[in-house]
Amino acid sequence: MGADTSIEWTVHSFNPWSGCQAVSPACDHCYAEAQAKRQPKTWGGWGPHAERKRTSESYWRQPLKWNSEARKAGTRPRVFCASMADVFDNAVPAEWRADLWALIAETPHLDWLLLTKRPQNIRPMMIAARRAVLRADVAEDHVTWPWPNVWLGTTVENQAEADRRIPHLLAVPAAKRFLSCEPLLGPVDLQACKAWRDCNIPEYGGPGHEFVSVLHGLDWIIAGGESGPHARPSHPDWFRSLRDQCQAARVPYFHKQNGEWVSVSEVEGAGPHHHFPDGATVRRVGKKAAGASLDGREWREVPESRAVGEERQG
Repeated sequence: MGADTSIEWTVHSFNPWSGCQAVSPACDHCYAEAQAKRQPKTWGGWGPHAERKRTSESYWRQPLKWNSEARKAGTRPRVFCASMADVFDNAVPAEWRADLWALIAETPHLDWLLLTKRPQNIRPMMIAARRAVLRADVAEDHVTWPWPNVWLGTTVENQAEADRRIPHLLAVPAAKRFLSCEPLLGPVDLQACKAWRDCNIPEYGGPGHEFVSVLHGLDWIIAGGESGPHARPSHPDWFRSLRDQCQAARVPYFHKQNGEWVSVSEVEGAGPHHHFPDGATVRRVGKKAAGASLDGREWREVPESRAVGEERQG
């Protein structure tokens, strides 16, 4: 069963609907918004007042096919849900989200990756998810949360968003929790994130319990530079720092891409330069030439999936 998406860290990509709006600096050069503007009949409008567009019923049946194939093959393919939207977008009709929860419950052999820039909405919408599943009369093991086939993630492009979003993510139990640090627009020190101390997670001791690092509540870090015509440069040391933090905490690190820019010492040639305050210089060489190598190797670490019915152990 081959991948049907160019996104390196997933096997499938599924869009239950399309449409979104900018909420942080990571959204400034959104590829999904650009694609929607090129193909409005396919992807609908964009922005706070744009109508969200639901995909077809035949398209919604694709995950059922993937689930059947995975069951027969004994695999657990990852499905990135809503690359052209945000599952936890307030503008999406609640009925659509209820239909998505039912679909996820019907496909226990798929690991659904729900990535959001609105992690503050996860908890109330998960409560709604449980109610929707109860009404749908699906498998009993999907009535209680966390579901074994749902990975929850949030985008963290800089320290400000790390401090703001990670506590909301950690406040919700999940089979896996992950961060997408793409586009990485600044250094992120996960041990400097202080608000996590207020998280009420029984497996970590409840309110007021001080962890050594927020990485204790995370299962995966994905990082990458920005691509596209207006791509902003990332300092190579920002990637190295995340990688090293993951290595120290034994958390899988996936380096998706360097973006359009790379250190002048790594790729020869001409092109626009960017100088960082510490003296480091990167050159714009294009996404393909910049590649995904970090210090001479590619980092493609992925957490292990849990079998259907296996509970999270922390």
